[in-house]
Amino acid sequence: MKLHSLLQRHFSHPKPPWVQSLHTSAIQETSVSDEVFTVVKTMNPMEQALEPMVPFLSPKIITSIIQNPPNPQLGFRFFIWASNFKRFRAWESCDLITDLLINQNGLELYCQTLETLKNGGIKVPNDAFLVLIKVYLKMGLTDKAMETFGSMRDFDCTPDVYTYNMILDVLIQKNFLLLALTVYTRMMKVNCLPNVATFSILIDGLCKSGNIKDALHLFDEMTQRGISPDAFTYCVVISGLCRSKRVDDAYRLFDKMKDSGVGPDFVTCNALLNGFCMLDRVDEAFSLLRLFEKDGYVLDVRGYSCLIRGLFRAKRYEDVQLLYRKMIKDSVKPDVYLYTIMMKGLAEAGKVRDALELLNEMTESGVVPDTVCYNVLIKGLCDMGLLSEARSLQLEISRRDCFPNAKTYSILISGMCRNGLTRDAQEIFNEMEKLGCYPSSVTFNSLIDGLCKTGQLEKANLLFYKMEIGRNPSLFLRLSQGPNHVLDSASLQKMVEQLCDSGLIHKAYKILMQLADSGDAPGIYTYNILVNGFCKLGNFNGAYKLFREMQFKGLSPDNVTYGTLINGLLRFQREKDAFKVFDQMEKNGCTPDAAIYRTMMTWMCRRMELPRAFSLWLKYLRNIRSQEDEAIKAIEGYFEKQEVEKAVRGLLEMDFKLNDFDLGPYAIWLIGLCQTRRVDEALKIFLILEEYKVIITPPSCVKLIYFLLKEGNLDRAIDVFLYTIEKGYLLRRRVANRILTKLVRRKGEMGKDRAIYLLCRMKSVGYDLDAHLLPWTKSLLHQYDIHEMENGVPEMNSGCVEMQNSYGRVGQPWKPTVKQRRKMFQLARRKYAGMKNS
Repeated sequence: MKLHSLLQRHFSHPKPPWVQSLHTSAIQETSVSDEVFTVVKTMNPMEQALEPMVPFLSPKIITSIIQNPPNPQLGFRFFIWASNFKRFRAWESCDLITDLLINQNGLELYCQTLETLKNGGIKVPNDAFLVLIKVYLKMGLTDKAMETFGSMRDFDCTPDVYTYNMILDVLIQKNFLLLALTVYTRMMKVNCLPNVATFSILIDGLCKSGNIKDALHLFDEMTQRGISPDAFTYCVVISGLCRSKRVDDAYRLFDKMKDSGVGPDFVTCNALLNGFCMLDRVDEAFSLLRLFEKDGYVLDVRGYSCLIRGLFRAKRYEDVQLLYRKMIKDSVKPDVYLYTIMMKGLAEAGKVRDALELLNEMTESGVVPDTVCYNVLIKGLCDMGLLSEARSLQLEISRRDCFPNAKTYSILISGMCRNGLTRDAQEIFNEMEKLGCYPSSVTFNSLIDGLCKTGQLEKANLLFYKMEIGRNPSLFLRLSQGPNHVLDSASLQKMVEQLCDSGLIHKAYKILMQLADSGDAPGIYTYNILVNGFCKLGNFNGAYKLFREMQFKGLSPDNVTYGTLINGLLRFQREKDAFKVFDQMEKNGCTPDAAIYRTMMTWMCRRMELPRAFSLWLKYLRNIRSQEDEAIKAIEGYFEKQEVEKAVRGLLEMDFKLNDFDLGPYAIWLIGLCQTRRVDEALKIFLILEEYKVIITPPSCVKLIYFLLKEGNLDRAIDVFLYTIEKGYLLRRRVANRILTKLVRRKGEMGKDRAIYLLCRMKSVGYDLDAHLLPWTKSLLHQYDIHEMENGVPEMNSGCVEMQNSYGRVGQPWKPTVKQRRKMFQLARRKYAGMKNS
C-alpha cells in the first residue's frame, strides 16, 4: 500500500503500528522521498496532498526532490510549496533553485509556475519571490527584480524584512535615496519591523549623499528600538562623519564602539585615518595609527593610501617618499588606487613628468591603469597648459581598451575653456556625444562657464536648455507638462510617494531610472554660472529672469547666487538694487555668509563709509555668535569712540578664543582706512596683526605702502616692504621702484645705503633686478652697475645673512630693529665699496 493512501486514512482509522513508530524510529528517508516524488509527479494540485506529509519531511528530503524533480516546472512548484515552512529552509535548496533559474529557460518556467499558482488560488510565500529577486540581481537585471517586488502585491504576498532590505540595498546602490526612504516608510506602515541591516543600508545611503544629520537621527532611532549597531553600522556612520569633516565626533563614536564590545575592523580604522588626513591633521593620523597598531591593526594598502594622500595635501613630499619606501619594504604591493593617488599628488605639485614615469613603473609591475588613473594625468597636463599632450593621452586611453568617460572629456573641455579655446571645447563636446558618451553636469557646466566668460551667452543659453531637456525630451515634456507638473525635487518626491502608497513601486523606480538615464538636469551650480555671465555683461534683466526661473523649478538660490547678483549690481553702481537683493535674501530664509558681508563692506569702504562697513560686520558676528553679544557691544563702543586699536584687539581676541579667525574684514578695514586717509590707524592695524602673528596679504601691504609714501612716511613704507620680503612676496614693479626712487633722491649717504640693502634683500627672495627695475629707476641708480650688483649680491647677501644670524633666530622670519638696520646698511656699504675698489 502506498504511503500517501495510508496517510489519507490517517484521520478516519486508527494508526497502524508502523505509522505510529514514525515518530520514534526513523523510516528510511529514501522510501519517504520516493512517496513524495510520486505525489509531486501524479497529484494536481500537489499542495493539498503534500500537507499531511509535512511531519515526516526534512530539509534533506526537500533538497533531494528539488535536485531530481519529475520535471523543472514541478520542481519549482514543490520548492514554492516547501518555502511556506521555515524548518525546510536550507542554503543547499536555494543554491539548487538559483542554478535552475539561471540555466536555459528557468526564469520563464518559474514565472509561469507563479502565475499558475495565482490562478489556482494557491498562496505563494515571500521566500518564493525572494529567491527570484536574488537571481535577477545576480544577473544584473535590476529592473526585473524591482518588477518582481512590485508584483508581490498582486499575489497578496507581504514582503518580509529580508526582501525589503534587498530592495533598499538596490535603491541605495542606484543613488535613489528618495525612493529608498519612501519604501522604508511603506515598510513601517505594513508593520514590517526593520533590523540592523535595514538601518545600516539607509544610514549608508544618507551618509553618502552628505545628509549626515538625518543619518545620525536614524542611528538614534535604531538604538531607541533596542537594535544594537554592528561593526558595519558603526563603520558607515564613522565614515559619514569623517566625510562631513566631523572627525572628532567620529573618534568619539569609535571609542563608544569599542566600549560596546564591537571590535573595529581595518575599514573603520582606515576611515578614521583618512578623515584626519583630509583635514590636514596628518600628525594626529600618525598618532592614531600607533594606537591602532597596539590593538593589532596592520597597515594595508588602503591605509597607506590614506596617509600618502594626506602627506601630499600637506605638501610633505619627502615624507611621501619615505612612507612609500617603507610600504615596499613591508611587502605591501601598491594597487591602481594608490598609484592614482601618487600620480595626482605629483601632478598637483607640478611634477607631471614624474607622474608619467610612475605610470610606466605601474604598467611594468603588472598593474593595469584605469580611466580614473589616466584622468588624473590628463588633468595635470591641462593644469600646466599642455593641452596637446593631454589630448594625445586621451587618445591613448582608447588604444589601451580603457574607454574615456564623461570625466575625461569634462577635464579636457574645462582645460580648453580656461585657455579661451571654446571652439575646440565645443568640438570635443560634440565628439563625445557621437561616441555615445553623454555629458555629465560637470561637462555642461564647464562649457557653459567657458562660453559665458567669452561673452557667448546665446550659445551658453542653448546649451543650458539642451541640458535641461536631456536625452529623453518626451519624458521631460511628459513630466513637466503632465497633470502632476513634476518640475522640481519636491514635486518629484510627492509623485514618488503617491506611487509607492498605491503599491506602484516599480513604476516609481522606472521613472527615476529614466530620469537618471536622461542626464543631469541643471542644478544650482549651472544657474549660478549663467547668472554670473549675465551680471558680468550688465544684463541684469537676464540675470533676474534666471533667478525667478530657478525658484519656479524648486531650486532655492544660495549664497553664491545672491552674492553674484549683489557683486554685479555694486560693480555697475546700482547700490539700491544690491541692498534690495541683500534684504530679500534674509526674508527668503537664506542667511548671508561671510563672503557676502565682505563684498558689501568692500564697497562701503570704497565709498568712504568705514563706520557703516564696521557695523555691518558686527551685525554678521551677532548672527553667528549670539553668546558673545556683550563682547561685540564693547567692540562697537570702542569703534564709535574711534579707538580703532582697542576695537581690533577685542575682535582678534574673540576670533582666536572661538578658533574662527577670518582675515577678510581686517584687510578690508586696513585698506578702507588708507582710502579715507587715516593711514596712521591703518598702520596700527597692520602692526597689531603682525603682533598676533597673522599673515597679512600682499594687496593690503601694497595699499599701505602706497599711502605711506603718499603721506611722506618713507621709513614706515620700507618697514612694510621688508615685511613682504620676509614673507617671500614678489610685489608689482611699481612698488619697489617708487621706494628705491625716493631713497636715492634722499639727501645723504643713508638713502643710498638703504637702496643697496633693499636691492640685496630683493635679490635674495627671487626678484630679477634687471627685469624688475624700471628704466627711470635704473637711470637714478646709474652710479651703481646693476649687473655688477647682481653678480656681487652673493657677497652682499652673505653680509646680510651674517648680520641676520647675529641678531635674529635662524630659520625664522626676522624683522630687524632700526639700530640693527643701520648696522646692516653700513655693512652693505662697506661690502659694495670693497667690490668697487677691487
